[in-house]
Amino acid sequence: MKLILLHGALGAASTMTPLSERLRHNGFAPQTLNFSGHGGAPFSEGFGIEQFANEVLRFMDEKGLEKTDIFGYSMGGYVALHMASQHPERVGRIITLATKFDWTPEGAERETKMLDPEKIEAKVPAFAKQLEERHAPNDWKLLLRKTADMMLELGQRPLLTPAVLSKIDNPCLICLGDGDQMVSIAETTHTAEALPNGQLHILEQTPHPFEKVNLDALNHVIHSFLLA
Repeated sequence: MKLILLHGALGAASTMTPLSERLRHNGFAPQTLNFSGHGGAPFSEGFGIEQFANEVLRFMDEKGLEKTDIFGYSMGGYVALHMASQHPERVGRIITLATKFDWTPEGAERETKMLDPEKIEAKVPAFAKQLEERHAPNDWKLLLRKTADMMLELGQRPLLTPAVLSKIDNPCLICLGDGDQMVSIAETTHTAEALPNGQLHILEQTPHPFEKVNLDALNHVIHSFLLA
């Protein structure tokens, strides 16, 4: 079964590998890609949700995929739903996990404060090293700055407004971990309810970081929804 896995902000295609392996055992043929600036992929002139959605479409064209289901983690989920709003004929079912939907100027300001490269180096050097290795040969500090700019832009101009969501007819499963400290149950519920064919699913004992998600449980959720 055709399926694309989209990573989150500061992630890479490689972060999707453990989930991809589980899905292959279930008969899926998941494919992954690096958004520009991530996982060593060169930066493009543009950077943001619209740019990343176009990159997924180009990837699909290169792979001969006219239409595919999509799983998107965090930012990847936002990209998937934006794609569905612009190119519904290219997207089948959508599953998102830990995607932030409630973007406001104030919220974006709070989010970007966690993307200070110097503070990360000083307080969590192991994470800084991980980012450096994950995105080489790119400058991980530049990636953080561009990601912060993207968030501020979303705060000023969110792409997935209630009006936009109401026109997305794709079957969508909007998931959130019950231990997520970055995304609220309220914004996740509102999004699922705004989608004509949206469903809400809460993953138990699941925090925000993808590395801490129970992938066996997530694998089961994806399998059940896509084959329903």
